[in-house]
Amino acid sequence: MTFELSKAQNIASVLTEALPYIQHFTGKTIVVKYGGNAMIDEELQNSFARDIVLMKLVGMHPIVVHGGGPQIGTLLEKLDIKSHFVDGMRVTDSATMDVVEMVLGGLVNKQIVS
Repeated sequence: MTFELSKAQNIASVLTEALPYIQHFTGKTIVVKYGGNAMIDEELQNSFARDIVLMKLVGMHPIVVHGGGPQIGTLLEKLDIKSHFVDGMRVTDSATMDVVEMVLGGLVNKQIVS
């Protein structure tokens, strides 16, 4: 792997800045929320995966919790099930819960794992 000098200097600068945080959090369990909106952008997906791998490689223990609101909303629309929100939170009836389980347990989990 070869780097241009400016790219190598940038990487060294970022790692130098990150080192105190890496040292502080090494050996600790870190919970990371992977939001639904980040999950629909391929560049953000790849960046997220790289960050989680880096955390593991430097000795942190990342635990990923994820959203899936946009994916749930899309499937609800396709199934012609109305979404209801109160103070920004989805009201989940039994039909909506079935969709939530399908999306989060099936589509989203499999995508994250892959």
